[in-house]
Amino acid sequence: MIIDDVTIKVSGGNGGDGVVRFSKTKMTLGPTGGNGGKGGDVYMKGVSDLNALRQFRFKKELAAKNGQMGKFQLNDGHNGEDLVLLVPVGTIIHNLVTKRSMEITKIGQLELMAKGGKGGRGNFKFRGPTNTTPMQAEKGKNGEDFTMRLELKMIADVGLIGLPNVGKSSLLNALTAAKSKVANYPFTTLEPNLGVYYELILADIPGLIEGASTGKGLGIRFLKHVERTRVLFHLVAADSMHPVQDYTTVRKELEEYNPQLLEKAEYIFLSKSDAVSQDEMAQIAKEFSALGKSVVPISIIDVQSMEELKKVLNRLIQEKTAIV
Repeated sequence: MIIDDVTIKVSGGNGGDGVVRFSKTKMTLGPTGGNGGKGGDVYMKGVSDLNALRQFRFKKELAAKNGQMGKFQLNDGHNGEDLVLLVPVGTIIHNLVTKRSMEITKIGQLELMAKGGKGGRGNFKFRGPTNTTPMQAEKGKNGEDFTMRLELKMIADVGLIGLPNVGKSSLLNALTAAKSKVANYPFTTLEPNLGVYYELILADIPGLIEGASTGKGLGIRFLKHVERTRVLFHLVAADSMHPVQDYTTVRKELEEYNPQLLEKAEYIFLSKSDAVSQDEMAQIAKEFSALGKSVVPISIIDVQSMEELKKVLNRLIQEKTAIV
């Protein structure tokens, strides 16, 4: 399953201690203690893998390497190795200590999360005219440590929404190389699935039910993914007893979760159109027309209707790739 919300603790490495050392070579007596190495930093880097947050399912505390202790003969300790944590593009990083948030929006984006501690000075740094045999050295500084909440909100061009079992997964599979689980019962899809149709990323959002915006079922977890889609394909099952009511139920949940979701471009498709007669289809279209909505009948086994849907997708591709 996709892990899309997890809290972890990240720590920069501690700086290495400086040391007290003296030369044992005749005629070169004096302090030679080296400085401690700097502790490693912690970074987060954007990747395309939606499952990247799974690494934090059980491992909640992560730290960069500590800097090494200083050495003799003026040799400093090695710096600690940085820690780079891979997170999916679309991850919002909430620093629960500083109360600041930032977002990973691009593949390869690298952001500093926690700085490593500075290495302590060795006794060579404390030498002076009145202190020719310094016996002091500094301890390394501790690295920064923060508790962070990582919240994944998928970024997709088209979000497939609707009640459970309206054919979203089947449509995604038909249009892309996705292999979403399909079955004739509610809640087949338990997590968002992605597919690629040429330049478009399509997201199959698990079925929304009445009460989703208040947390019923896994509603809140799924609704947040709708926020990041550019266009909504709202699927309504043509063989439903109440197609218009199904549509308004989902729209109500979107509005109660975030009214701005209703401002997104929306296309309404009557899925499973092969399961009803032409007269029934005309009646459904008439009911939607009364709401000021137009609908497009589709069926994954009807080549012509799928071509009509692809025309919509191709227009979206043109809009996405248009040179401004």
